[in-house]
Formats: sequence, structure tokens, C-alpha cells
Amino acid sequence: MNALPEGRSTLARRSFLGLGLGTGAALLLAACGDTGDAVGGSGSSGTVRWGWALPTSWDPVFSSAGWDVHALSLVYAGLTKLDEQGAAVPALATGWSYAPDGTSVTFKLRPGLTFDDGTPLDAAAVKKSLDRGRTDPKSLVAPQLVHLKEVSAPDPGTVVLQLTQPDYQFPNLLAGKTGLIVNPKAFETDAAGIATKPAGAGPFSLVSYTQNSKAVLRRNTGYWDAASIKLENFELHPLPDAATVVAGLQSGQYDVAQIPGSQVAAAKAAGLEVQVIPSLVVAVLDVNLGKAPFDQPEVVEALKYAIDREALVKTQQFGFGEVNYQPFPKGYVGHDPGSEDLYRYDPAKARELLAKAGHPNGVDLTITTSAAQGLPEQLQAQLKEVGIRTTIEVVPAAQATQIVYIQHSKALFTDQFAGRDSAPQAFQVLFGEQGLMNPGRTTPPELKEAVEKVSRIPLDSPDYPKVLQAATALAVRTMPNVFLYSVPRLLARRRSVSQIPAFTVVQRFEGVTAS
Repeated sequence: MNALPEGRSTLARRSFLGLGLGTGAALLLAACGDTGDAVGGSGSSGTVRWGWALPTSWDPVFSSAGWDVHALSLVYAGLTKLDEQGAAVPALATGWSYAPDGTSVTFKLRPGLTFDDGTPLDAAAVKKSLDRGRTDPKSLVAPQLVHLKEVSAPDPGTVVLQLTQPDYQFPNLLAGKTGLIVNPKAFETDAAGIATKPAGAGPFSLVSYTQNSKAVLRRNTGYWDAASIKLENFELHPLPDAATVVAGLQSGQYDVAQIPGSQVAAAKAAGLEVQVIPSLVVAVLDVNLGKAPFDQPEVVEALKYAIDREALVKTQQFGFGEVNYQPFPKGYVGHDPGSEDLYRYDPAKARELLAKAGHPNGVDLTITTSAAQGLPEQLQAQLKEVGIRTTIEVVPAAQATQIVYIQHSKALFTDQFAGRDSAPQAFQVLFGEQGLMNPGRTTPPELKEAVEKVSRIPLDSPDYPKVLQAATALAVRTMPNVFLYSVPRLLARRRSVSQIPAFTVVQRFEGVTAS
């Protein structure tokens, strides 16, 4: 297939997020008053220091957190990327087209592409990178590529994906971690080294990296869209402590930082700009059906009714965010209107369900968390009111993935789901038998069938929203995950930094300037 086959082109498809989460939905909270140079005067020219999070690994194949995609997208590129509304648009590829039966998709690469070390980035390199993610025994992206049968490179500028079945999600899927292209030269010589030394073709290149401290990046002049990258230098820092983040921004330790809702007022009072950007992040309790007492369905259902989500949003988010009973926020095409109030706070019903499960006097369980205060304590107090007595167990954040999702050793874990580039990918992570956030590793057959049906429908089909929402409805009713509330991206910035574009799924920095 040297030429683009006839069939559907995805370039004209509707926004994957549907209506409601576009650029216009980002609320810019203006700074209070005129503070002159108190905030902006000492900013470094052409540099942004971002207080956010360092990745679990710089190798996208072995990165273990969905949150990592924000950092990895600084140094890697994919065949596609997501625009501000979440729709797949060209990146390393200039375009793509599906075969009429949906079982293959052909991408055309931009000419003259290179990795950041100057190595050519051609179809052969793309094939090797995707094959590694698909076949490496320890790959954490392989479950998202189960429908990818074969990658071929009929010529240096053409990549063809042969699929096991019709799957119209691949342009979205390849825009995230799953599709980030890694330099074969790196994994063929020192694959283990990529964990701390990325080998990509993204907007920036790594200059130095100190684990748990910071990553220093420099603009990649060979990036395919280098003209849109205005920053010469970029630093990535771990998420600042809530108590010191505003002071860190004022002093110039950070130029942009993620802040909690509790710090919005303080940031505005300090003369900082604050942006509230809608995101796909949702707070969730991950439940292991293989651990007592959650091997009893009534206990799982009781847990869902026992939580006052409105109180959680008010206290934990300071009002930033919305109550949510499902993995997708309002405005997203996968959000099911019929599930909006599915598990509204009902302590009497929770007690009734516990009694039905044989626990009229309540039940004891452990909440495992990586945050000792805040949400776990409020949950503990709420659950106590219905007879669910809890002990809070704190595990180090760096070990949480291994303990909860690899060893499957905990029954209940407080977490946040960072969303995914394609809806079936989100379903796989949350509900799939190999999904990282499904510690019980069980999935009802009817849910598998519903998700498969989603993948088989083109994104521009009028039936797509209905089919996707039906899968969402089934998932929230058959799976144990307890969704709590949406978590918008709160970014505070110094006035020396221009407005940050409001990308819903993956934060990007095209067009951002600093003085």
C-alpha cells in the first residue's frame, strides 16, 4: 500500500471530546491588582520552570503512570497529537487514511524527519518503535495495541498498520504514550538507559536529569514544528508542596506550577495569573474484587452510596471540579447522561446493602493511600457514618504502582485517573483484565463486547456517541471503581510567562513565551 487507500480520512472527524471542553471552556482568573515587577521582573529569558511531576520513566514503553504523558510529550513525538479539544491531528505524519473495511490504516510521514541526535526518523524507525511497544514482554503499552497485527514500511515515508479487526481509534491512541516514537538506535544499544535518558524527536531535548529533582531541557531545533516552540529552555520539577508553591512562584524557583484549589486565592493575591483548564483527570477509589470484603457485590455497591461527593469537592477541591460517578467529565463524548446521579449519597441505602451482605453491624477495611491527609481522612469520617470502619495505610507514592497494581495486594486505594487519548484505551486501563487500575483483574464479558463495538465504529459516525455512552453506562454499573469528582488542571504562572494553551488531554507549550 504505497498510496493512501480509499476510505475514510480521519482528518475531518469531529473533536473526540465533543462539545463543551474546548479552548473557550478554560477559565482565566485574572490577577488581582498591579504588582509591577514584584512577580515578573526576575524571570529568566526564554526559559520556563514547570512545577509539575517527573515521569516514572523516560521510556514511554515502561512508563507506569498515565500522568507521565505530559512530561514525555516534551521530548517525544508521535505520528499524531491531540489538539486543544482532544481530536487527533497530524504530527510526525502529515495525514492518514483507513481502508474501506477499517482493518488497516496508512500514515504518510513528513519528509526529512530526525530524532534529536540527528538519526533519521523514517518509516523503518517508526515500525521498530511500534513493534517494541507491541511485543516487548514487559511493555506497559502492549495491552493498548492488541488490535495491531503488523506494522510495515513499504517505503521510507509510508507506515501501514494492519489490524486484527476494524479499529478506528488508532489516530487517537497513537497521540499518547502508546504512540510516542523512540529512537531505535537507543533501544538497540542501551534499552535500559532510556529510563533516564529519553531518545525522541519532541519539541525539547534532555540536557541533564537528576532523579527526584529536575530535568533540564533545551529546544530541539530539528523538531518537525520547531517554529511554534518559542522557549529556548525548559525545566521540569516535581510537584511543589502546597504550602510553598506560591512562594516558589514569587521567588522565581518556578515560572509555572500546578497548584491545588486551596492555593488559588493566595496565588491571585500574590499577583500571579491562574488558569483553570478542564482535564480528563478524575479522583477515584480503586477496588480489588479479589480481596474481602469486596468479593461481595453488595459491599462494593454500599461503598458507592456511602460517599458524599459534593462534600469532597467542597473540601478537597475548594469548589474546583464537579461531582462525577463515571470516568469521563461532562462535555466529553463518552459521558453518559444516564449515569450522572447513579450513586448519589444515600447512607441509609449503604447500610441496607451492608446488612444484605451479612454485615448488619458494619465492616472493617483498610484505605491504602499515598497521601496521609486530606481525602483519606474525609473518606474515613464519611464511611464511619454508615458502619464502614477504616484504617488508613500510607504507602510511598513511588511504590504505589508496584504495590497496588503489580502485586495486587491491596483492597482499596485512593487514586486519580489521568484520562487517555482514546476512550477504549481508558476502558482498558480502568476495566481491562490487564488494566493497571483494575487490581482485581476481572472484566465482565458484556463489557468487553461493548468496548470492542466502540472501536469498530468510525469517530464521525452518528452512532459513535450512543455506542460509547452505552459502554460507559455498563462499566460504571458492573465494575467496582468508585469515581468521585473531576479534577481540573490549575496552573499558576508568573506574569513573565504568556498564557498557557488550554489542552484538555495533554498539556502542550506551543506558542508560549517567557521574558
